Amino acid sequence: MTTYTDHLGRPIVAVTGVGLVTSLGTGVEDNWQALTSGTSGIHPITRFPTDHLNTTIAGTVDFLESSDKGASALTYELAELAGTEAVQGAGFDTGYFAGPLFLASPPVELDWHERLALYSAADLEAPEYERLLAVAREQLNRETFDSGQFGAIADRLADRFGTVGLPITLSTACASGATAIQLGVEAIRRGECDRALAIGADGSATAEALIRFSLLSALSTQNGNPTTASKPFSKDRDGFVLAEGSAALVLESLESAHARGATVLGIMRGCGEKADDFHRTRSKPDGSPAIAAVTAALADAGMSADEIDYVNAHGTSTPENDKMEHMSLSTVFGERMKRVPVSSNKSMIGHTLSAAGAIEAVISILTMAKGVIPPTINYDHPDPAIELDVVPNVKREAQVRSVLSNSFGFGGQNTCLVMAREPV
Repeated sequence: MTTYTDHLGRPIVAVTGVGLVTSLGTGVEDNWQALTSGTSGIHPITRFPTDHLNTTIAGTVDFLESSDKGASALTYELAELAGTEAVQGAGFDTGYFAGPLFLASPPVELDWHERLALYSAADLEAPEYERLLAVAREQLNRETFDSGQFGAIADRLADRFGTVGLPITLSTACASGATAIQLGVEAIRRGECDRALAIGADGSATAEALIRFSLLSALSTQNGNPTTASKPFSKDRDGFVLAEGSAALVLESLESAHARGATVLGIMRGCGEKADDFHRTRSKPDGSPAIAAVTAALADAGMSADEIDYVNAHGTSTPENDKMEHMSLSTVFGERMKRVPVSSNKSMIGHTLSAAGAIEAVISILTMAKGVIPPTINYDHPDPAIELDVVPNVKREAQVRSVLSNSFGFGGQNTCLVMAREPV
């Protein structure tokens, strides 16, 4: 058997299956068609009342059975759908996947219907501690218990797909999806497994989430025309659009993939992560942690910035983040950055939070495989301070051999991925 190793002697990691769900639809093909057509999935919120809220739009996934059953239920269904498509596409049995599971999912909290049920069962005259104990004894509901457990979704997915070992659940803010991929890549490189299933899923576009991000002045308030609200790198951008979605990738050593005759969709060349301790929500003004994350990913890939053909930007559409991302990319790529195609999928699907890094990785793989760069829609008023080759409004055909995909999260959690069409 041929041994395939990278520049550091580690097993080369291939992608052999992908799955995708966003507000644009279910499945890779439907999403790819919509993304390359410049279609927006942003719409008015109907899931909960938006009276008196500054933001009334989102990229919610409203067409699934669990769309109105709470964040935990929806996150599981999103993950299960994307995982099934990825595992089947890779040619594996969806009930027995001989590898570990790495799940990126949002922090959990009880949904309002569960909180109200607990409240109604309480003796309001009793002291708070005794009231809590009494309710806990009376509400012996497994569904309520599971919905408040951070690892419960991954446990269900592990049973569903028959993954090996203890499933890992992680939450590193907006970098979560990319971090799940990184953990899978590293497990294969260490020789712990031949394959891994990495999933990023987030169904937490709740009223609470909307209010919290609004209080941080992070959301767009351009409610009049929802489809034009998310406008990364534009002069008139005013915030991100909250959204839901999921993506899954089957990661596999290239040796294993070739041995079983699997179709290789792309290669995971490098992963880089750096922390930013400047502020809980704001990025360090000099962009040094983001610069370090990009540099680390390139070093891990054994590549120079000159070898990157396309950047799938984090591109949230917030004034500060887009400015910081431009500065960090310009620092690493120099003058060449003005000629490297850049696009942000968030212009069409919004910011899917925990799922974003995984969704953008799948779209990056598809971009290389199909030779088409999805556009950044709503790019009608370029920011003169951001000199980037933003693919504007219409898809662009291009031979893309390698991609840098950025994920810069709240709390200074930055993860960047380098992917290639073929091993070098």
